[in-house]
Amino acid sequence: MLVEGCKHELEITVPVDEIDRETDRVVADIQQKAKLPGFRPGKAPASLIRTKFSKQVREDVLENLLPKYFKQKVQEEHLEVVGRPNVKDVHFHAGEPLRFKAEFEVAPEIELKDYRGVTIHYSEPQVTEEDIAKRVEEIREQKAQFVNAEPRAIVDGDHAVVTLDSLSGVDQPIHQDEVVLHVGDPDTMPGFSEALRGMSPGEEKEFEVTYPEDFGQERLAGKTVRFHAKLTTIRTKELPELNDEFAQDLGDYPTLNDLREAVRKAIFHEREYAAQQKAKDQLIDKLIETHEFPVPEAYIERQIESQLENQFRELAERGIDPAKLKIDWAKLKDAQRPKALHDVKASLLVDKIAEREAIAPTNDEVDAEVQKIAKQQREPVAAVRKKLQKDGILSRIAYQIRSNKTLNFLFEHARKEAGELEPHKQEAE
Repeated sequence: MLVEGCKHELEITVPVDEIDRETDRVVADIQQKAKLPGFRPGKAPASLIRTKFSKQVREDVLENLLPKYFKQKVQEEHLEVVGRPNVKDVHFHAGEPLRFKAEFEVAPEIELKDYRGVTIHYSEPQVTEEDIAKRVEEIREQKAQFVNAEPRAIVDGDHAVVTLDSLSGVDQPIHQDEVVLHVGDPDTMPGFSEALRGMSPGEEKEFEVTYPEDFGQERLAGKTVRFHAKLTTIRTKELPELNDEFAQDLGDYPTLNDLREAVRKAIFHEREYAAQQKAKDQLIDKLIETHEFPVPEAYIERQIESQLENQFRELAERGIDPAKLKIDWAKLKDAQRPKALHDVKASLLVDKIAEREAIAPTNDEVDAEVQKIAKQQREPVAAVRKKLQKDGILSRIAYQIRSNKTLNFLFEHARKEAGELEPHKQEAE
């Protein structure tokens, strides 16, 4: 047996008597199905079947014996095969043993080193009064109401309700009824704010707006468009008062202080999750550095395919058809390889540690995820579970829970140092 990293090669021999028995079985099977002139089905002599169907007999015997003896051999050698074997150098002649070689990859043997007490940079997140005030103000903005103002001249901060028509500068005319423009706001094109400032309801005006070269809509990018605008209404934004009543309207918050405390906890949990994810990434990087082991190409190829599928799905969601892109597949796959190798190593290490620590998902944990999905899809839990089981997603859910629990275990047992990872170290890693 030749061994190189995860690549193995076995030389396998099948005895003559086993070949004869398999040949007899194949001939008998063809004999039952063959239709030959002058013979009823199943009555043609075996010798005639061997002659007439010699090529099929040979192919069927090989098709049956090669996987059987390959499987038997790898079980004897206690090998965990990854992917499909490549069979070569097949020696198959009458009266002689069948000999062949099989090239394949096996799952790597990982010798775990210290994985508890890994040093990582982590600090408990802090939430200031300013953070809380900013978040409450964002909530307040979301609850704002827009009311029609008494007729007057527009000033910055007003929301102008206008009807717009393009007069020149574009191939296809633009017409928008009662579009709302926030005058003086940074997100509003300066040309619109300048033109509308000082106008009163009922007034009409013509003006030009020059769009930047990098404008989101390609048909308008870099164009100077002449518009006719009619101002119909001025609206002003009214924010609710920050008091206990405001808190009560939002939910189960008796007082404004209760709302602030809920906001503080929400911000803390958000930052804690982000900080822990960053720390876990550091932890995995360090484990990969201290564990050197080969990785099967089959795993890397599978991961590259998964990464590309995700990227193409994101492109499609943004309205970009990947099929229309000119892609250098070899170059693209090479670019994906470092991340794929890192992610596969991380996954193998986490699996090995989970196995060592007997970490596994509980039925309740899997059920909770299924219930969450059923709630999102508004379907019965039993029906969702059956579909997830059929599509193989249930096992992936269990695997993800196991991985998350293992990462949490590693984080809990890590040695945490205050502060952030230095920028140059982050880049290196």
